[in-house]
Amino acid sequence: MDDITGLHHVGHVVRDMEQAMERYRRLGFTLPPPAYPTMPRAAGGEPEPFGTGNTHAYFPRNFVELVTVVDEDGTGRIPADAELIELRVPDDKLPGLVAAVQGTAANLAACLRRFEGLHILMFDASDIEGAAVRLDAGGAGHGGVHVVQRPVETEDGTRLETVRYLEIDTPGMPRGRVPEGRVGLAQNPAPAETRHPGPDRGTTLQTHPNGAVDLVECVLCVADADLPDVERRYAEYLARPARPDGQARAFDLDDGRITLVASSHLPGVLPGEQAPPLPAFVAYAVAVRDLAATERFLRGAGLPVATTTSGDTFVPAAAAAGVAIIFRQAGPGFSERSSGRVG
Repeated sequence: MDDITGLHHVGHVVRDMEQAMERYRRLGFTLPPPAYPTMPRAAGGEPEPFGTGNTHAYFPRNFVELVTVVDEDGTGRIPADAELIELRVPDDKLPGLVAAVQGTAANLAACLRRFEGLHILMFDASDIEGAAVRLDAGGAGHGGVHVVQRPVETEDGTRLETVRYLEIDTPGMPRGRVPEGRVGLAQNPAPAETRHPGPDRGTTLQTHPNGAVDLVECVLCVADADLPDVERRYAEYLARPARPDGQARAFDLDDGRITLVASSHLPGVLPGEQAPPLPAFVAYAVAVRDLAATERFLRGAGLPVATTTSGDTFVPAAAAAGVAIIFRQAGPGFSERSSGRVG
């Protein structure tokens, strides 16, 4: 069943949101002020920042998320321009929501203890209910389809939009986590928490000084001995086989792909890169309008620029808060309001 269509988003987990936003803006991404949900931790209490805070680099059909964990005392390093969004919850529902938010924050905090970098990969699902049934039949664990409503910013003001998502589990790990982090599916349209400015959603598309227009690839690095098992796992998640791609294995989606690479072959894919604790998402790729112009922009910003073995430009992980960012020329048929695949 072809219920997975592309990459919905990747999530870059960072320690200091303000510093990370400065770095992303230097990389040429446009970011809105970060959003921090606030809520009382007990009935009758005062709302306070709690759980996580995030912002996003939006593209017409997907996005890159920057996310951080709020400190246990509810303070942390919250940027001065942060948007505080109060979650209004009936008293009888509050304990359950507090527990859910704590669980999400604990998962991300555990990821951050491993390393600062990319820990979240969500796939677009055309039929998330059907995908859940398929995963059940194949024995892949998951927490079921969750449906919530979140505010979305549009040109006409804020409105609520339904969010449908599913998180994949691995035996022996906390709910909502696999060894490499958080992997799951999201029903189109994108979750409202992202305030995603898709082409038919009544919102204004962001433009990025680096020319980025689409999220097209995520690279997962694993220990050599684990590659066959991880490949089988993702073949189950995506309901399709991988194909050889030089020294790597690639799962092609309608829009984008995920690439698996053994640690011994990582230097042959991303020259000079060293993997963090494995398994790990070590890179993601964005398509750009004009690769030569993007490279000039990056060099002009004083960033180190390298070249992949396939000829793409990338900024090493050491200069991008723990994840290599690949910039790839968009195919000739790409339109910022097109839903077709970037070649």
